[in-house]
Amino acid sequence: MSDVPESMSYIEYGTKPFIAILLSLFLAGFAVFSSLYCVQPMMPFLAKFFHVTPTHSSFPLSFSTIALALGLLFAGLISDRFGRKPIMVISLFSTATLLLISAFLPYWEVFLATRMMVGLAVSGVASVAMTYIGEEIAQKDIGFAMGLYISGTAIGGMSGRLIAGVLLDYISWQTATMIIGILNLLIAIVFYIALPASKHFKAYPIQFSRFIESFKKNLADPKLRLLFLEGFILMGCFVTVFNYMSYHLLDKPFELSQTWIGLISIAYLSGIYSSPRAASWSQKFGRDKVLAAMFLTMILGLWIMLLPSLWLILIGLLIFTFSFFAAHSTSSSWVSVQSLQYRAVGSSLYLFCYYLGSSFLGSANGLVWESYGWFGLTITLTLILCIGFLIALKLSKISNKASLNV
Repeated sequence: MSDVPESMSYIEYGTKPFIAILLSLFLAGFAVFSSLYCVQPMMPFLAKFFHVTPTHSSFPLSFSTIALALGLLFAGLISDRFGRKPIMVISLFSTATLLLISAFLPYWEVFLATRMMVGLAVSGVASVAMTYIGEEIAQKDIGFAMGLYISGTAIGGMSGRLIAGVLLDYISWQTATMIIGILNLLIAIVFYIALPASKHFKAYPIQFSRFIESFKKNLADPKLRLLFLEGFILMGCFVTVFNYMSYHLLDKPFELSQTWIGLISIAYLSGIYSSPRAASWSQKFGRDKVLAAMFLTMILGLWIMLLPSLWLILIGLLIFTFSFFAAHSTSSSWVSVQSLQYRAVGSSLYLFCYYLGSSFLGSANGLVWESYGWFGLTITLTLILCIGFLIALKLSKISNKASLNV
């Protein structure tokens, strides 16, 4: 064991480097997730501008998230060889540059290609930031630092939707994209200057044999397989609601302006509250019970949103979002505990399924929206969430059986 005191070796709460890390990673989380989700309120505008269907208008987000899912499997491995900060810096500058390209070259194929590359670039921060925190921050302060970074990602996702949604009432989608791109470029510069260089990073050669072995170990666990499926269902249903809510509220009888549609992103605030609360509920009632309960309340929120009242739609969306974040927090932390030996790969596989759900269900459900409207979408998502609920019950049975065998 090292004779160097932790306070001299790792960065502690209250010090200038600690504040620099928090600010840098908060901004990084804000930047990459605002870039990822800014296209969501633009979907009706993209459909009109590019002359595509509502289903096709979801492709810019779906292509980004599937590229992000793939990138998450490999970005951490690459950072093991080349370092944490360099990968995150390249990620941020690449994201900003790609946003600006997509604004200046508004051709559908080019736009989709840049959105795919945005997803790959975002994975450089999404998969490496938490590793950087774990390596550089004193152990007693890791939870606080991690919580603030996650808040940055949640606020980034909300702000990307909110900023773009409000701006679209006054400027074109290209100009809105360019503004977000310039903001991201400024954040990338601040990040490069402010984030302390790694002191505890040790380069490792890329070993695909160990990488593949860790994947096999995780996929062999039946409980982890079910949790990966839960991530697919949760994010798929969540993104579907936010994808087609804009179309729903632009239609009669609501006919809302884009500003008001953008403001529905404040529902994310309920999720920022429920995410940390889910941990205490899991300790009190058990992860299996919390996960099952959150699937039921997501269904409740979904059916409240079916009622033809703006206030009830907002209440339903708050319940749905609150429950989604609590369920995601519960399942992702469960994966972290369950895949203890290969935690990094377990988390990567969960996030891969999570964003794959966003890509596949987020676009596939557009066909339901086009044919059957909001009611058809509600029925479809209810059936998918019921599958998630049944899986949660199955997880409960496996957990109870395992505890009896101990």
